Amino acid sequence: MIKSKKLYKFKNIKHYFFNSIGGFSNGVYKSLNCGIGSNDKKENVNKNLNLVKKKIGVKNNNLLLMKQYHSDKFFIIKSNLKKKLFGDGMITKKRGLALGVLTADCAPILFYDKEKKIIGVAHVGWKGAYKSLIIKMLSSLLKKGSKKTNIIVIIGPCISSLNYEVKQDFLKKFIKKNKENLYFFKKNKNKFYFDLANYIKSQILSIGIKNIEIIKKDTFRASNNFFSHRRAKKLNFDDYGRNISIIMIK
Repeated sequence: MIKSKKLYKFKNIKHYFFNSIGGFSNGVYKSLNCGIGSNDKKENVNKNLNLVKKKIGVKNNNLLLMKQYHSDKFFIIKSNLKKKLFGDGMITKKRGLALGVLTADCAPILFYDKEKKIIGVAHVGWKGAYKSLIIKMLSSLLKKGSKKTNIIVIIGPCISSLNYEVKQDFLKKFIKKNKENLYFFKKNKNKFYFDLANYIKSQILSIGIKNIEIIKKDTFRASNNFFSHRRAKKLNFDDYGRNISIIMIK
């Protein structure tokens, strides 16, 4: 698990980017698979989630996860919820409520308004980035009075541009949206590669928020010990585990 250098100094919040190490699952899910939507044994996933809750210090059922679907939908959480949330982002100022996202190459994003004591999480793959999810979430804070200089955004471990191969129609889709997006694609031996983390960073910068950190850990590289959808696909696995990233106000 990894902590952000920028968030670590704030003693009133807890956060972690968990990798695949330290859990109960086996096989392709070894070992800290927190993917409730995976085909792993539910008993093992629940044990893994309980480990995570203990580490972050979450009481009872105060860890919120969403049914993620690569959308631009997010929620402002004001109280403990019993219903399922279908979306890809959450924001709260409620103490003791941990917000979590699951990823396996997409970018987990944590953010914190140090003045208003507001936290947020987002699950951003290329679809969420294309739909400007993080811009919409951060803009909602700014509209409600947050100052750009008080917001800290952390882009967690995700697939790097070295391994994020995309097809030409993918490239054309982004170029059609904005010609300047060509900057985030590299060509190597007639193959195109996309820089997801820096594309997301550019979106955050575009609305005037500059306090950004990128956790430079490529989830595709097995040596980094993160679950990876693309690596699992390359190895012809039937399924894959999910990494969990969490933030909470104590």
